[in-house]
Amino acid sequence: MRTWHAMWVVRINEAIAAAEQRGREKRQGEERRPPTPDWIIGVGQRPIEVHVGGCYAARKRQRPIIREQAVAALNEGIRACIRCRPDTELGVL
Repeated sequence: MRTWHAMWVVRINEAIAAAEQRGREKRQGEERRPPTPDWIIGVGQRPIEVHVGGCYAARKRQRPIIREQAVAALNEGIRACIRCRPDTELGVL
């Protein structure tokens, strides 16, 4: 019976150590993550859509842009995301 309990204590200690390691890795990932940009533009063959940084509807292929680039893109006819409405945030009609 002691052997069986000792085996389970070892397994429990290993599980606790693995959970603590995952927690440390998650914290490190959050600390090292770059800040969310203020504005992003979806790219493909050509620029597709302007988004507010952190928009849930932004696709994977995107790049950060500055405010002036966002305004210029909207003025050039690149559409604004209908969900995050960067044109409203930027004051572009």
